[in-house]
Order: sequence, then C-alpha cells, then structure tokens
Amino acid sequence: MLTRGLQAALLGAKTAARRFAPAPAWRSLQIGRAWLRRRVSLRPVNLGQLRRVTPVSRQWGADRGQPIDRFYIEAFLREQALDIRGRVLEVRDDTYIRQFGGDRVTQRDVLHVVPGNPQATIVADLTSAAHVPSDIFDCIIMTQTLHLIYDVGAALRTLHRILKPGGVLLATLPGISHVSRRDMERWGDCWRFTTMSAQRLLAESFHEDVSIRSYGNVLAAVAFLHGLATEEFRRDELEHADADYQVIIAARAVKRPSGA
Repeated sequence: MLTRGLQAALLGAKTAARRFAPAPAWRSLQIGRAWLRRRVSLRPVNLGQLRRVTPVSRQWGADRGQPIDRFYIEAFLREQALDIRGRVLEVRDDTYIRQFGGDRVTQRDVLHVVPGNPQATIVADLTSAAHVPSDIFDCIIMTQTLHLIYDVGAALRTLHRILKPGGVLLATLPGISHVSRRDMERWGDCWRFTTMSAQRLLAESFHEDVSIRSYGNVLAAVAFLHGLATEEFRRDELEHADADYQVIIAARAVKRPSGA
C-alpha cells in the first residue's frame, strides 16, 4: 500500500495537474502514479545462486559441459551440412569439417593468423592475405572469429575473394557474450553483432546472396553469460527463439558465379 505521505503528495499533484497541466502532462502523471503503486507492491525475483557479481564459470561453460553457444553453432552447421563439400577451409582446426562434412569433403584446410599451429595449412591475416589464391574454396567455415578482427569488412572481402564462384561462407558471430580475455590480450576482441549489422556487413561483399538468423532467448543469454552448460537445460528451453535476445548470429553467404 502507499504511505499516507505519498498518498497526500499524489493527491496534491493530481489536483494541481487537473487545474494547470495540459492533457499530455496529466496522462504522464497518471502513468507515474500507476508505476509508483506497482513499485511499492513489487516482489523481488528470487535469483538464488545467480545473485552474484562473478560468473559461475569464466570458461564459457566448457568446464561444466557443452557451452551454450556451441549448441547453437552446431545446430546451424547441421542444418547447412550439405554446403560443406569439396575443398573446405576452417579456422584453427578442422573439427567441424570432419564433424559435418563427411565424405563430401575432398580437401581440408586450416587457417591460423600466426605461425605455430601444427594443424594450420595456411597462415594469414584475413585483412591482408594477398598470398592466398583467389577462387579456391567451395566452403569456408568461420565460427566465432570475425568479432576478433577490427577491420571486419576487409576480412569479409578476402573471404569472398578466396571462395570459388558458387562457394558458400558459413559464419557465426557473437551477439550476447562476455569478453574473451585470452583473445583480447593476444589479438583483440572487438565486436558484438545483431542480425541487422551482420546482414549489412556481409551484403557489402556478398550483395543480396546472404541469409541471417539468430539463436537464443533471455534464459539462454543469462545462462551463457554465467558460463552454464547445455546439459543444465531442457532442449526446448534453449531452442526457443527470441529475436530480442540474440546470443548467436548465423550467416550463410554465397559467392555469385561469374557473370551472374
């Protein structure tokens, strides 16, 4: 209930508003009064173990099970598995080429930005990779990488150039995520995206041959920020999609055949 003092103040404001205030101001006062009543009667949410200022895990949930972002990334790649064929490029290792490409893949390549990765067949900075030949890949898998590159546009132009005509880029980008401290200290953690920004960025290189979707909801976002794992939730809780809580952005972009 409202206190007597608050009730008296509201009554006085109400009387003055009726006499002197224009209609919009009077409506604002009514809205404010309703808000105050709700605030007084509001019951706090029981946050339980999540009422804390540090995350449950800083390892993305990998120390508890499958990270939630990987649940979405793998769902996307599973849906697009038929695109993973011919000569395929992946970043850091060839895990997803092997997992989703199967016998459709004729050659696997691995890209790394600096020397020292024994799995890398190509060492290159995507923003200045003139030594990588054009038109050589049928598919490029680029998961959780573009946000680490400050000049995303230059990287996308390189990816477009090195794809064969008709080749497909399968990319995922973070929407809601904590900072990767390890990447921040090595080469940077620069961006978070929305479906709108991803669409516009990819369209600059791939034109209209781009399809974008998001994965996630408010529960998944909170869980991922805390480093909880896929196994701690029901499948339907993670699969529910709310476009206002974009945990992962997924993009499929096709390089137009010459003359198309």
